[in-house]
Amino acid sequence: MLEHGGHVRAAAQRFRIPLSAWLDLSTGINPNGWPVPSLPPECWQRLPEADDDLLEVAQAYYRNDSILPVAGSQAAIQTLPLLRGHSRVGVLRPAYAEHAANWRETGHRVIELEPADIEHALTDLDVLIIVNPNNPTGQEFEPEQLLHWHRLLQKRQGWLIIDEAFIDSRLEKSLTAHPVEEGLIVLRSLGKFFGLAGIRCGFVIGLPALLQRLNDNLGPWAISHPSRYIATQALKDSQWQQQTRAALLGQARRLRQLLSAYGLQPAGGTDLFQWIPSEQAAEIHRFLAERGILTRLFQHPSSLRFGLPGEERHWRLLQQALAALANKQPKRLTNHEYS
Repeated sequence: MLEHGGHVRAAAQRFRIPLSAWLDLSTGINPNGWPVPSLPPECWQRLPEADDDLLEVAQAYYRNDSILPVAGSQAAIQTLPLLRGHSRVGVLRPAYAEHAANWRETGHRVIELEPADIEHALTDLDVLIIVNPNNPTGQEFEPEQLLHWHRLLQKRQGWLIIDEAFIDSRLEKSLTAHPVEEGLIVLRSLGKFFGLAGIRCGFVIGLPALLQRLNDNLGPWAISHPSRYIATQALKDSQWQQQTRAALLGQARRLRQLLSAYGLQPAGGTDLFQWIPSEQAAEIHRFLAERGILTRLFQHPSSLRFGLPGEERHWRLLQQALAALANKQPKRLTNHEYS
């Protein structure tokens, strides 16, 4: 199993701090997610039905009729490698590690790429996977650039897979509304922007034939009845979505300014997290964890990801911890230079 954010119970045990006292900034999930209401009793009493309102609502939200609901985009990430013969697969470095791991584990040749190397490498690839915006660096790729890469891959029956897990606040960058084409696959998730990681619901946009193959592999009842109900209501709530996009812009700006004020200048990020490459990442991670603040630590490259605090008291806790860190190590909080 790969390392992910959100292991608060393990941190509580390791640092001997009660679970209730932790501030978890490790996941990049909206801490003020869509407010889940009470669920109708039939959500618990009946099997999920594929002909409910979820598909229609998702088609409207993502502006595409060729869409498949899945149990989180992770379900597609694990299954798509099974739908191709041996392939040469390009992935970003660094990026969400589950992509490379699942293609590698199913026997494909995985080639890790810097963004600047993609164009040159395309002639030797069958599949290119782009996380847009990238996790953890926050780098964004323009739709025109992505479609150009897709056309080059399409000539050789290749695939371009675009993971848009963090794009809901930057819809102008999304390709979900682009007409479906051979070899163009887009993944979306309700876990990040909507703050609904626990319902395990995501979507795949692609040609109907590909979606059918994917659905056949996933089997029936891939998403629970309660999850389908919650996802439907959240995708319909356009007022909440608009208010949240505006709020996240301000919160992201506040987090960047707060980190920078204490010597931790972000090198990238999204509206849901900030990324800080630093030689002292492990030391900073431990210092904050000893004070009940969990960040996401990366080894390669040495870096930290900070998610958004959810309440005003959480912002104060983070500021106090950063002030203590800066006073303790004023000369050592130097960032790497990343282009």
